[in-house]
Amino acid sequence: MLDIQFLRDFGDMVKADLGRRQDNEKKVWVDEILSDDARWRKLKSEAETLRSERNDLTRKIQTVKSEGKDIVEIVADAKLIPQKIREREDEMEQLKNSINYRLMRLPNVLHESVPIGESDEENVAIKFWGDIVEPNFELVHHGQLAQNLGIADFDRAVKISGAGFYFLKGDLAIMDFALQRLAIQLLTERGYTLVTPPFMMRKKPYEGVTDLADFENVMYKIGGEDQYLIATSEHPMAAMYQDELLDSTELPIKYAGVSACFRREIGKHGLDERGLFRVHQFNKIEQFIFCEPKDSWIFHEELIRNAMDFMEKIEIPYRVVNVCTGDMGTVAAKKYDLEGYSLREKKYIELMSCSNCTSYQSVRLNIRHRTKEGNKHLHTLNSTMVATSRALRLILEHYQQEDGSVVIPKALRPFMMGKEKISPK
Repeated sequence: MLDIQFLRDFGDMVKADLGRRQDNEKKVWVDEILSDDARWRKLKSEAETLRSERNDLTRKIQTVKSEGKDIVEIVADAKLIPQKIREREDEMEQLKNSINYRLMRLPNVLHESVPIGESDEENVAIKFWGDIVEPNFELVHHGQLAQNLGIADFDRAVKISGAGFYFLKGDLAIMDFALQRLAIQLLTERGYTLVTPPFMMRKKPYEGVTDLADFENVMYKIGGEDQYLIATSEHPMAAMYQDELLDSTELPIKYAGVSACFRREIGKHGLDERGLFRVHQFNKIEQFIFCEPKDSWIFHEELIRNAMDFMEKIEIPYRVVNVCTGDMGTVAAKKYDLEGYSLREKKYIELMSCSNCTSYQSVRLNIRHRTKEGNKHLHTLNSTMVATSRALRLILEHYQQEDGSVVIPKALRPFMMGKEKISPK
């Protein structure tokens, strides 16, 4: 969330930024928050003055009593002060709750390079890579192809778990791990530490890392427990240092998180959103960085470069888009989406998101680092390296052969015992 001091110093800038998002309701919130904050600070000052008066009266009572004089009137005055303090503290608590409610829901301030737009159709393409080679035969849907080859089973997964789940079998299951291994190799060679996080989080740390609307729209809650299944390893990695003070010498901290991910969202709009594209459970390698604010925009470019290098390794055509204001969400100050080309749909589809969240998560999680100017909130960044189910879909499209076989991308073969092709049995 935005730090209250930031709002005090730059309230007009925050309102202008909300104007870029066309969020007039929250523009009004800024003035309401600042008004409540001014009232809160006034009450805090009054409460401190009253405590000082109470202490003075306590000393005065002792002095007057030692002199043998009447203390009745002084004691009567002293008895009124605790009630006055409680009244101010009660109002302060109500104001603080109201302020925090709105602060937690104000979006991050966008970087100046974020394009203005109303939807993902107005995202701006900034890079294209790879030649799109149309097949000279009719492509089989990736899910049907996987079932034809005996390397996936969707019907039995639906039978036991419901829509949006799948069994991977044999070579496709191995390829899932091969994609993870390739991503891990690339990242560890570049100085990222491998992390396998908990797959469940409590609500308090989870509120520090994501849009609160996700609790209703995206996450699975464990019934009767203060636990949520993680939607991405970004979330537990971001919360690792909650309420901690780091030395600047420790930064940057670079992690490669590997986990299963669990999401309630699922597409129901057409053949190509079934199968392996929009699912409730999938494996993902996630990049995450904690860094000093001065370095975060450099690392934002590093993260997307890592993702692009991965796509070039498996030779899938892609484009990178600069996400516009209307498609940004709450947490990021700037986001790139990397989209792979679907031969079947003849369009680019989202594979990876790469976000600089600046200090938004660290303020919510109270993660700071020591500087010469005092303790400051650090910056956090995240990016998908690979969501394997979506990558598998595009491999099944781009490497599909007319005879129903699938050629294995060269970069994955070392992790698949050197196998070059998946053939019908």
